[in-house]
Amino acid sequence: MSKKTKKKAVVDVPALTCDYIPEVKHKTWVYFFIKRGFDIFNSLLAIILLSPLLLILTICGAISSHGAPIFKDIRVGKGGKTIKVYKFRSMVIDAETNPQKYLNEEQMQQWMRERKVEDDPRITRFGNFVRKTSLDELPQLFNILFGTLSFVGPRPIVQRELDGAFYPEQQKILLSARPGMIGNWDVNGRSKVTFASGKRQFLELDYFAKRSLWFDLKLLFKVIPAVLKHDGAQ
Repeated sequence: MSKKTKKKAVVDVPALTCDYIPEVKHKTWVYFFIKRGFDIFNSLLAIILLSPLLLILTICGAISSHGAPIFKDIRVGKGGKTIKVYKFRSMVIDAETNPQKYLNEEQMQQWMRERKVEDDPRITRFGNFVRKTSLDELPQLFNILFGTLSFVGPRPIVQRELDGAFYPEQQKILLSARPGMIGNWDVNGRSKVTFASGKRQFLELDYFAKRSLWFDLKLLFKVIPAVLKHDGAQ
């Protein structure tokens, strides 16, 4: 990377620590056709089969704390388009709009870097449960059905993380695919792997060097033991 490129990068997230540019595997229309068909069929099937659980979690979320049980998180989607990613709300209602009310200076710095805070005081008791079990992400099945997410892909991030943690060349690669409900990062440490270390950028970008229908299936199967072990969940 040239020094000129680095100076242009936004430094809101001080994590420009990975220069990795993957050798992107360009896929044919067959890959994307099968992948989208898989997403539609399996997300619809999962929504039908899990509808009782989704209803129970929605009710529990509604009575556990003030506010809507479903949280719409603003992220960057394919092509840089702004998308709303659905989750069961796991924090107090003003956690995003007024974080300084709950976080000390050190926690605020961690939140600005990684959007994750150890022992986050904003997380509700219900939220702690759904996060540890990854149930908070089940509403993303609707994102997959509607086409804003895929089952597998780079994890959706906010604009600040995109600008602060990835160089322009990396951003172009990252935004060339639909973000995924599950990604390379999820099965390799999740919250233990940070932007500040450069390892998260590497894992997200390395997906594009390895992606195939087989690799996508491998990530889907590998995430199951990671979730059961609560590996890196916060």
